[in-house]
Amino acid sequence: MPTESETAADVERIARDYFARVSARDPDGMMVFWVPGRGANIHGLTELVAPDSYRAWFANLFAAIPDMRFEVEEVVADETRAAVRWRARGTFSGTGKLEGFEPNGAEIEMVGMDLLTIENGKLVDNQAYTNGMALARQIGALPPQGSRAEKAMAGAFNLRTRVAKALKR
Repeated sequence: MPTESETAADVERIARDYFARVSARDPDGMMVFWVPGRGANIHGLTELVAPDSYRAWFANLFAAIPDMRFEVEEVVADETRAAVRWRARGTFSGTGKLEGFEPNGAEIEMVGMDLLTIENGKLVDNQAYTNGMALARQIGALPPQGSRAEKAMAGAFNLRTRVAKALKR
Protein backbone atom coordinates (compact mmCIF):
# COMPACT_ATOMS: atom_id res chain seq x y z
CA MET A 1 0.00 0.00 0.00
CA PRO A 2 1.24 3.52 -0.68
CA THR A 3 2.37 5.70 2.19
CA GLU A 4 0.49 8.92 2.78
CA SER A 5 3.38 10.87 1.29
CA GLU A 6 3.25 9.05 -2.07
CA THR A 7 1.45 11.15 -4.58
CA ALA A 8 1.18 10.66 -8.32
CA ALA A 9 4.11 13.08 -8.63
CA ASP A 10 6.19 10.93 -6.24
CA VAL A 11 5.41 7.78 -8.22
CA GLU A 12 6.27 9.52 -11.49
CA ARG A 13 9.59 10.71 -10.02
CA ILE A 14 10.45 7.18 -8.83
CA ALA A 15 9.61 5.79 -12.30
CA ARG A 16 11.70 8.45 -14.04
CA ASP A 17 14.61 7.93 -11.63
CA TYR A 18 14.46 4.17 -12.21
CA PHE A 19 14.45 4.63 -15.99
CA ALA A 20 17.39 7.03 -15.67
CA ARG A 21 19.34 4.02 -14.31
CA VAL A 22 18.10 1.95 -17.29
CA SER A 23 19.24 4.74 -19.62
CA ALA A 24 22.64 4.74 -17.91
CA ARG A 25 22.88 0.96 -18.53
CA ASP A 26 23.33 0.47 -14.77
CA PRO A 27 21.85 -2.86 -13.55
CA ASP A 28 23.17 -2.33 -10.00
CA GLY A 29 21.61 1.13 -9.89
CA MET A 30 18.35 -0.32 -11.17
CA MET A 31 18.25 -2.81 -8.27
CA VAL A 32 18.25 0.01 -5.70
CA PHE A 33 14.65 0.68 -6.76
CA TRP A 34 13.40 -2.92 -6.33
CA VAL A 35 12.03 -4.86 -3.38
CA PRO A 36 14.13 -8.06 -3.35
CA GLY A 37 12.16 -11.09 -4.47
CA ARG A 38 9.79 -9.06 -6.61
CA GLY A 39 10.13 -8.62 -10.33
CA ALA A 40 8.96 -8.20 -13.86
CA ASN A 41 7.22 -10.04 -16.63
CA ILE A 42 8.64 -8.88 -19.94
CA HIS A 43 5.78 -10.40 -21.88
CA GLY A 44 6.87 -12.73 -24.63
CA LEU A 45 10.51 -12.71 -23.49
CA THR A 46 11.15 -13.53 -19.85
CA GLU A 47 10.18 -13.25 -16.19
CA LEU A 48 12.71 -11.68 -13.84
CA VAL A 49 13.14 -11.52 -10.07
CA ALA A 50 15.15 -8.80 -8.33
CA PRO A 51 17.97 -8.72 -7.70
CA ASP A 52 19.68 -11.74 -9.26
CA SER A 53 17.91 -12.75 -12.49
CA TYR A 54 16.84 -9.14 -13.08
CA ARG A 55 20.38 -7.79 -12.79
CA ALA A 56 21.83 -10.63 -14.90
CA TRP A 57 19.29 -10.23 -17.73
CA PHE A 58 19.83 -6.49 -18.04
CA ALA A 59 23.63 -6.80 -17.74
CA ASN A 60 23.50 -9.24 -20.66
CA LEU A 61 21.17 -6.95 -22.66
CA PHE A 62 23.56 -4.03 -22.19
CA ALA A 63 26.52 -6.27 -23.13
CA ALA A 64 24.72 -7.37 -26.32
CA ILE A 65 23.79 -3.79 -27.26
CA PRO A 66 26.63 -1.75 -25.76
CA ASP A 67 25.57 1.56 -27.35
CA MET A 68 21.91 1.24 -26.32
CA ARG A 69 20.24 4.65 -26.10
CA PHE A 70 17.10 4.51 -24.01
CA GLU A 71 14.58 7.36 -23.95
CA VAL A 72 11.47 7.80 -21.87
CA GLU A 73 8.82 9.33 -24.11
CA GLU A 74 5.93 9.62 -21.66
CA VAL A 75 5.00 8.78 -18.07
CA VAL A 76 1.47 8.65 -16.71
CA ALA A 77 1.18 7.99 -12.97
CA ASP A 78 -1.25 7.68 -10.10
CA GLU A 79 -0.48 7.01 -6.41
CA THR A 80 0.66 3.38 -6.96
CA ARG A 81 1.45 2.87 -10.65
CA ALA A 82 3.32 4.49 -13.48
CA ALA A 83 2.92 3.68 -17.16
CA VAL A 84 6.18 4.44 -18.97
CA ARG A 85 6.31 4.60 -22.78
CA TRP A 86 9.89 4.27 -24.03
CA ARG A 87 12.10 3.86 -27.11
CA ALA A 88 15.50 2.16 -27.29
CA ARG A 89 18.02 2.20 -30.12
CA GLY A 90 21.41 0.61 -30.56
CA THR A 91 23.68 -1.78 -32.38
CA PHE A 92 23.57 -5.51 -31.66
CA SER A 93 27.36 -5.70 -31.69
CA GLY A 94 28.50 -6.49 -28.18
CA THR A 95 29.63 -9.54 -26.28
CA GLY A 96 26.30 -10.78 -24.89
CA LYS A 97 23.66 -12.84 -26.65
CA LEU A 98 20.14 -11.47 -27.10
CA GLU A 99 17.66 -14.19 -26.19
CA GLY A 100 20.15 -16.78 -27.42
CA PHE A 101 21.17 -14.94 -30.61
CA GLU A 102 24.80 -13.94 -31.13
CA PRO A 103 25.54 -10.30 -32.04
CA ASN A 104 25.59 -9.60 -35.77
CA GLY A 105 25.95 -5.81 -35.96
CA ALA A 106 22.26 -5.17 -36.71
CA GLU A 107 20.85 -1.75 -35.92
CA ILE A 108 17.80 -2.10 -33.70
CA GLU A 109 14.98 0.11 -32.47
CA MET A 110 12.47 -1.07 -29.91
CA VAL A 111 9.46 0.66 -28.46
CA GLY A 112 7.62 -0.48 -25.39
CA MET A 113 5.45 0.23 -22.41
CA ASP A 114 6.17 -0.72 -18.80
CA LEU A 115 3.51 -0.65 -16.11
CA LEU A 116 5.34 -0.24 -12.80
CA THR A 117 3.69 -0.87 -9.44
CA ILE A 118 5.29 1.04 -6.58
CA GLU A 119 4.71 0.47 -2.86
CA ASN A 120 6.44 2.43 -0.12
CA GLY A 121 8.76 4.05 -2.64
CA LYS A 122 9.99 0.77 -4.19
CA LEU A 123 9.14 -1.22 -7.30
CA VAL A 124 7.19 -4.40 -6.57
CA ASP A 125 6.05 -5.31 -10.09
CA ASN A 126 6.65 -4.45 -13.72
CA GLN A 127 4.46 -5.65 -16.57
CA ALA A 128 6.52 -4.79 -19.65
CA TYR A 129 5.45 -4.99 -23.28
CA THR A 130 7.49 -4.70 -26.47
CA ASN A 131 7.23 -6.17 -29.96
CA GLY A 132 9.48 -9.22 -29.89
CA MET A 133 8.61 -10.11 -33.49
CA ALA A 134 9.79 -6.71 -34.73
CA LEU A 135 13.02 -7.13 -32.79
CA ALA A 136 13.52 -10.63 -34.26
CA ARG A 137 13.05 -9.18 -37.75
CA GLN A 138 15.58 -6.40 -37.07
CA ILE A 139 18.31 -8.82 -35.96
CA GLY A 140 17.57 -11.20 -38.85
CA ALA A 141 16.09 -14.04 -36.78
CA LEU A 142 12.87 -13.68 -38.80
CA PRO A 143 12.55 -12.57 -42.41
CA PRO A 144 11.41 -9.04 -43.27
CA GLN A 145 7.66 -8.48 -43.22
CA GLY A 146 6.09 -9.05 -46.64
CA SER A 147 9.26 -10.64 -48.05
CA ARG A 148 9.39 -13.78 -50.18
CA ALA A 149 11.09 -15.54 -47.28
CA GLU A 150 8.23 -14.64 -44.93
CA LYS A 151 5.65 -15.83 -47.46
CA ALA A 152 7.56 -19.11 -47.92
CA MET A 153 7.75 -19.56 -44.15
CA ALA A 154 4.00 -18.94 -43.80
CA GLY A 155 3.33 -21.36 -46.67
CA ALA A 156 5.42 -24.07 -45.00
CA PHE A 157 3.62 -23.49 -41.70
CA ASN A 158 0.20 -23.67 -43.38
CA LEU A 159 1.17 -26.86 -45.25
CA ARG A 160 2.31 -28.46 -41.99
CA THR A 161 -0.98 -27.44 -40.35
CA ARG A 162 -3.05 -28.94 -43.20
CA VAL A 163 -1.03 -32.20 -43.10
CA ALA A 164 -1.44 -32.45 -39.31
CA LYS A 165 -5.21 -31.92 -39.64
CA ALA A 166 -5.44 -34.53 -42.42
CA LEU A 167 -3.55 -37.08 -40.32
CA LYS A 168 -5.93 -36.58 -37.39
CA ARG A 169 -8.94 -37.60 -39.50
